[in-house]
Amino acid sequence: MMAAGFTYDEAVAYIEELPKFTKKHSLDHVREFLRRLGNPASDRKIVHVAGTNGKGSVCAYLQAILMAEGKHTGFFTSPHLVSINERIRMDNIQIDNEAFLEAFGRVQGMARQMEEEGLGHPSYFEFLLGMGMTAFARTDVEYIILETGIGGRLDATNYIEHPALAVITSISLDHTDILGDTIEEIAAEKAGIIKPGVPVFFDASNPSACEVIQKTAAKMHAPCREISKNAYEIREVNWKYIAFSRANAYDKDVIYRVPICGCYQVMNAQIALEAAEYLLKDEMIHKSRWVDAIGSMHWEGRMERVAPHLVIDGAHNPGAVEAFAESVKALGADEGEGQVIIFSAVSDKKYEQMIEYLCRNMNASTYIVTEIEDKRRVPAEELERLFKKYTRKKVYRAGSLKEALEKAESERVDDGDIFCLGSLYLAGMVKKLLAGGGYHA
Repeated sequence: MMAAGFTYDEAVAYIEELPKFTKKHSLDHVREFLRRLGNPASDRKIVHVAGTNGKGSVCAYLQAILMAEGKHTGFFTSPHLVSINERIRMDNIQIDNEAFLEAFGRVQGMARQMEEEGLGHPSYFEFLLGMGMTAFARTDVEYIILETGIGGRLDATNYIEHPALAVITSISLDHTDILGDTIEEIAAEKAGIIKPGVPVFFDASNPSACEVIQKTAAKMHAPCREISKNAYEIREVNWKYIAFSRANAYDKDVIYRVPICGCYQVMNAQIALEAAEYLLKDEMIHKSRWVDAIGSMHWEGRMERVAPHLVIDGAHNPGAVEAFAESVKALGADEGEGQVIIFSAVSDKKYEQMIEYLCRNMNASTYIVTEIEDKRRVPAEELERLFKKYTRKKVYRAGSLKEALEKAESERVDDGDIFCLGSLYLAGMVKKLLAGGGYHA
């Protein structure tokens, strides 16, 4: 399997090397890149999704609902946990190696041409976006769910000028070096995806963010739907699912079950339900199918039990860590002294703030730090120092993930769980280690 002289493995290696010799470009550059590719899939209904936390989950729920109604979907997401193919999905099936290589050949040729003309080679994310849209164009997908990378206003996905709908999920402090130091500044960047006249549905939980999004929508004459915690009622919380009902008069007696034990997932599911109602407003819908779709949705790396007593969560910013802690308490999993937390982070995150919150709000008996496999990793020594600054509980530094897991297992007491969080890279590393047989829980 080859394209333009590349095998699949060589194509992946080429893409993974892009951060070393490319840079992020302006939206005009991205638009020119996609124009040269023929503006692939620009004729499809595009749902553009931004936010700090919950973007991927909202996208996954929406995808499941649309598929339940017989719609063919494309889904562009990031980051990936194990395989880069995860970023491009058709009807929730990640792109196969053959189609991946076919899209790569088209995009790589155009990227080289632009580079030769002095226009600059597309960045890692821009290149994959081009591949995703090229791949979608060669299928019969009707809806494309497009998740932003970082921010919104300047994100490469914002080259889309006429989406069918904009969605903004919860907003908290993240990527502050790029997006700003306040909720208001970050909200303004996320609200940059709002287009004139295009409806925007958003998580209205944070008043400061809500005000910014409202003002932006008004300026763009864009109808907006504020979705608050009053829109639903949580009925039951356990490790298998979270049951909730909606305040909507039409289906207030219907019980939905989110199969992910993070309480924050209820808001994500509610946003997806309301977005789907808008997108399918002129069609006959089948709410019973939606119940099944929500109930069977699987989204990796979010409060996911990957082995007995081993849970991974992609919480990688203060807001997500707070949501993680809230979910653990709701599940009663913080009772007793047997819980162990394995933590790692990348340097551009508010990792000290995350560590402080965990130490003050979790009932873990032991904290274990290690390093992720990324050049932006925070040294384990630094993480160890910070945990010891905020807690008197046991803190250990592990030289590898395998060592961290083995130490966690030895420290875990009775039915206590091991929680791995701090970075999606860490979640991916755990899954790779388990899949490769490098560790047996």
